[in-house]
Amino acid sequence: MRKTSAWPLSQAYVALVIYASLYPFSGWRDQGVPPWEFLWAALPKYWTGFDVAANVGGYIPLGFLLALSWLRRGSQRRARNIHASAIAVAVSSSAFLAFCMEALQSYLPYRVPSNVDFALNAAGALLGAVAAAWLEVAGVIDRWSRFRIRWFVEDARGALVLLALWPFALLFPASVPLGLGQVFERVEAAVADWLLDTPFLEWLPVRDVELQPLVPGTELICVALGALVPCLLGYSVVHGRVHRMLLAFGALAVGVAVTALSAALSWGPVHAWAWLSPPVSAGLAVGLLVALSLVAVPARGCAALLLLALVVHLSLLNQAPASAYFAQTLKTWEQGRFIRFNGLAQWLGWLWPYVALAYVLLRVSRADPQNRIGP
Repeated sequence: MRKTSAWPLSQAYVALVIYASLYPFSGWRDQGVPPWEFLWAALPKYWTGFDVAANVGGYIPLGFLLALSWLRRGSQRRARNIHASAIAVAVSSSAFLAFCMEALQSYLPYRVPSNVDFALNAAGALLGAVAAAWLEVAGVIDRWSRFRIRWFVEDARGALVLLALWPFALLFPASVPLGLGQVFERVEAAVADWLLDTPFLEWLPVRDVELQPLVPGTELICVALGALVPCLLGYSVVHGRVHRMLLAFGALAVGVAVTALSAALSWGPVHAWAWLSPPVSAGLAVGLLVALSLVAVPARGCAALLLLALVVHLSLLNQAPASAYFAQTLKTWEQGRFIRFNGLAQWLGWLWPYVALAYVLLRVSRADPQNRIGP
């Protein structure tokens, strides 16, 4: 029985729900009322269709992933009433999480706990859990399992989770297309703020020269590496040259589509393709060609190349500053209509390459041959 990717995905989704529910994590205070008081509060007089859709839709994936995790447990697959128990476990777990989030919101000045939100969250989890049970009964999940056996190595769930999160990480605007992990300037500024008015500020290293914008050639390399990284990550767990070629084309198509969507959300649909400059177009083509040329490389070699690509990519990106035009774009997300979504996509965009780096290092260093990247 192969380990399911649904469980780590559900854990990642729980973290995203917690972040979205408690953002911006500031101004905590005790109002002198029990945190569960919202359960008996009067129904809100005003609500919008967006609020209903967000509260229901936000918990559908969680209910789906939790129910699927229960259904794919090896010891439970042949148990009687497995579908009913999976739905019950998923809904009760999601409802408990929703209750905790609403209760904690009573301590935040910018959030309002609501019994309606709690009920809608539970309803969304129920819809997701029922959908997972129905897909299991219909045999769709088993067909996915057979597909996964044909395509992927034994323990591929870590890579699959990272590949599933990669498009969401790309949604947050990046200074360089496909350039995830550009955090040096922000980390430097954050550390300086934390050490302000302390003697430790003098210990902070000072750069001798200012960060310089990327020249077109370096931008081309960054884009090519950004396109190559998910391909190499997939190659480390995918069987067969044809499968790898299809993955490379699919990854590039998804990366381009999500980057265009991010640009459309930031600047409007008219400017969805404004980011596709000559260096970027050339970088995408180079990244695809390099990826196709590596389809015959063994998984261990792909892992080594992935480590090298990530290190070089992050090094080049973090030697360049964010442009003033890009900083203005961030204000649209951080202060405007995307404020609720900003934190989730931002952290994914910052952390994804570093988590991928840690994952590959962990995979190649494990002593258990069943969990190591194959030859």
